[in-house]
Amino acid sequence: MAGKRKTNPAGSTNSFRGDVLRVLGVLKVATADQIQRIGAPHLSFRHTEKPTASEQKTARSALHTGALSDMRKHGLSETGGSTETGERLRNLTIKGLEAASHELRRPVTEMGSSARGAGSSGGSHPMAVNETVIAMLRPKPDLAKLAEDPPEVRAAAQAAVDAPGGIGTIASYWTEVPLPATGTWNAPGKGGIQADIVLTAPQALATWSGDMIHPPVLLVFNRVGDRNPNRTIPRLIELTRHLWEGERQAGGFHHYDGRIPIIATGLTNLREHGPHGPVFLRFGRDHKEPLWEAIGNPRREAAEARARGEARARQEKYQAQLRRAATEQAEKKAAERETRRPVCAGCGAQFTDERWEVAGATEWGVLTNTHPHLCDVCKQRAVAAEGQAAGKQEHHEPVQRGVGRYDFQRETRRPVCSECGAQFTDERWKAIERGGWGAPPRAQPVLVRGLRPAVRRPHTRGLAVPVPV
Repeated sequence: MAGKRKTNPAGSTNSFRGDVLRVLGVLKVATADQIQRIGAPHLSFRHTEKPTASEQKTARSALHTGALSDMRKHGLSETGGSTETGERLRNLTIKGLEAASHELRRPVTEMGSSARGAGSSGGSHPMAVNETVIAMLRPKPDLAKLAEDPPEVRAAAQAAVDAPGGIGTIASYWTEVPLPATGTWNAPGKGGIQADIVLTAPQALATWSGDMIHPPVLLVFNRVGDRNPNRTIPRLIELTRHLWEGERQAGGFHHYDGRIPIIATGLTNLREHGPHGPVFLRFGRDHKEPLWEAIGNPRREAAEARARGEARARQEKYQAQLRRAATEQAEKKAAERETRRPVCAGCGAQFTDERWEVAGATEWGVLTNTHPHLCDVCKQRAVAAEGQAAGKQEHHEPVQRGVGRYDFQRETRRPVCSECGAQFTDERWKAIERGGWGAPPRAQPVLVRGLRPAVRRPHTRGLAVPVPV
């Protein structure tokens, strides 16, 4: 601890010194109060018991004031004048900017100048720029760091957490950014301008409108003295019309391809409502909107959403018609099929789908199922009745002994024509066997009548006479 005290006599910690590097690395010049409101917003809810606002501010910014003191000892920061209200302005040295580049994860070439002497005339413009950044950021307090504070402190911090948030983090902002007309970004030439603030937060500002636009420009007016923004804005609108004016479409919206959205607001309204409040006027429109709507094209988005909805409705209607037509076709086919459904010849009941399929089964064009005109129940009854009838007939018919066996044995010996393959009739069989069905067969008894070849007999008077069969 003694070594740390010797290195950092004001007792600052790495956390608070990191706040100073990040905030001054972006803003270039700021007060300890502004550094605290951005880097440690939970401290803004403490020290409410102090009698005056000045004493409260001093108390809540004491830790960052100590960090600035230690950093000045190390050559990282310095005092750069005072504000019109007497607050000290702080800025980083070249060495401090190098340290800040590591905290912000930016190249040193993008850190800009040290802003030395920016507060020599009170720093009214840098202070307005800083307040604009704070109003856009709307830093949220860390409630975990207020766990042991009084209930009223936690309640006030909870209200701030529940309020609409801001855009990005301190690392999302750049100040004093050159926009060169000639030269390069790092070495701008003559004729260019400088942006007080550049905000890069595509994750927060991305809006879908279909327009191919340039980055929007926000003009924040800080009313001082007799200057009246209400007279300045109309003049700016006319001078910049060629930059922001879109092309009106039939759907009641505009296309802004290749245009620059220019939006105006006041610092007082921005502080009070933040980017979510309806305090932004886009040039060419007659009403104020939240920032996201002002830089977008809500009318086009609404028109195209309606078009998509109508297209989706037409598609759904068409699909419904297809489904309805398919249903009607299926119902028609089912009705036609029912008119063809077979009816049992026995009981009159309609066939089931399974019985219909089985009864109509064929093999080589021939029905394979018995009793195809009966349902399953009637078929079972018919088969049972036929079986009983066959059993009774077999039981009561007289049996001639030997006849059936003889007939079977005889049929197995019935000759077959060697030419056409037809079985011999009984008459043909008897004719070729002469001696009866049991006698040995005659020579060449192989042809049916009309196909037997002629047989020659011994010559009689020199003529060959065919023997009739």
